[in-house]
Formats: sequence, structure tokens, C-alpha cells
Amino acid sequence: MGEKIKKLKKIRIHREGTSELMLSAGLLLAIASLLLSLFDSHIPFWIFVAVFCPAWLMALNFYRCPIRYFNGDTDRLVVAPADGKIVVVEEAEENEYFHDKRLMISIFMSPLNVHANWFPVDGKVKFVHHQNGNYHKAWLPKASEENEHADIMITTPGGDDILVRQIAGAMARRIVTYAKPHEDCYIDEHLGFIKLGSRVDVYLPLTAKPYVTIGQPTTGDQTVIAKLN
Repeated sequence: MGEKIKKLKKIRIHREGTSELMLSAGLLLAIASLLLSLFDSHIPFWIFVAVFCPAWLMALNFYRCPIRYFNGDTDRLVVAPADGKIVVVEEAEENEYFHDKRLMISIFMSPLNVHANWFPVDGKVKFVHHQNGNYHKAWLPKASEENEHADIMITTPGGDDILVRQIAGAMARRIVTYAKPHEDCYIDEHLGFIKLGSRVDVYLPLTAKPYVTIGQPTTGDQTVIAKLN
């Protein structure tokens, strides 16, 4: 029992969802009370509960935010910036900033995953750029360039520039980025949040060694996805 309580303390509700969850809970309670007062039968009330209570619990699950800390030395390590599943591990042309080939590792987040994003490396934020775009399904290759996305360039202590791209998906309509230009950043810190299912791409030097394979699940701020040379 003590261990279960300890684990529960490591789960919190992300600040992006606190007000929405409280407002929706208040609205649901008000409607439920109104149904009980308007109808002699409790059937409308129970139908309402059966439909909207699971939906609210799904939203609660979506906004959960585990408290995590990476154990071990972070030197030259690249840690997963998000929970989800690896959908890309390949050399890819990056023509917006680097204009050359990079090792691209992509993580797809389903609506059931935690949607907080973490910094994948220690370093300094070089710049943050938001680009409007389409809302293709996040796992499609064209989503990386054509979908709405936010780009965060991080320079590591070793001098490597690492690009992290938060990508909106078919359902996602809001990308939140906490990273600020010229600020120091560290593994264990939150980079941002993407509402509803989407994807995060990481562009690394070709000399980096990938530690993950396609289809492998990842845990944000815990799974090592690569090591820099």
C-alpha cells in the first residue's frame, strides 16, 4: 500500500489542463444536478453519466504529467523527449536549417500517451521558431515539414546543434513550447506540451549512434534514444 501511495505522488495534472478539467467538471456536475431536479426518473441522469463521465476521465488521463528524473550521467546522451512509439530512425535531408543529412528519430504520441515534452539533451537554446501549417496524420512522412510545428534548436556543451521539432497531428490543434532562446536547458526539464495525439522529431549529427529501433516504445525523459560522438 505504501509503495502505491508513493507512485501516486509521482503523478500530477499538467498545468495546461488544470483549468479545462476544473471548468468541465463544474459544468458536468451542474448539468447532472439539473437532470436530477427536472426529471422524476433517474434514467436521463444515468445516461448522461455513462456518456460524459468516461470522456472526462479520458481527458484526465491525457493531462497526467508524471514527475520523472533521469538517473545517471547525461553527458553526450540523447533522451526521449516524449512518451510514445518510435516511427522513424533514418538519415534524412534537413533543408531548413542544416542543409545536409541528419540522423532523424521520430516519436509518435497517441491520445493515450503522456503529452508533456522534455528536453532531450543538456545545453543552451539557440532559437525557437513556430511554423503554421497543415494537420496531416502525424505518422506520415510529410507531417514533419508540412504540418504546423515548433522548432527548438539546442547547442550541447560539446558544440553539437540538435533540432527538436514538435509537430501537430490530425487531432492536435495546439503546440505549447516553454523553451526560450538563449536559456540554458537540461534533461528533466519540460520543453513543452502538445494537446492531443502528435509527434516529436529529433535531428542529430550523422555521427550519433541510435539506441532505438522502429516500433520501440519510449518513455519521455527516461529512454535513451541515441548517443552523440
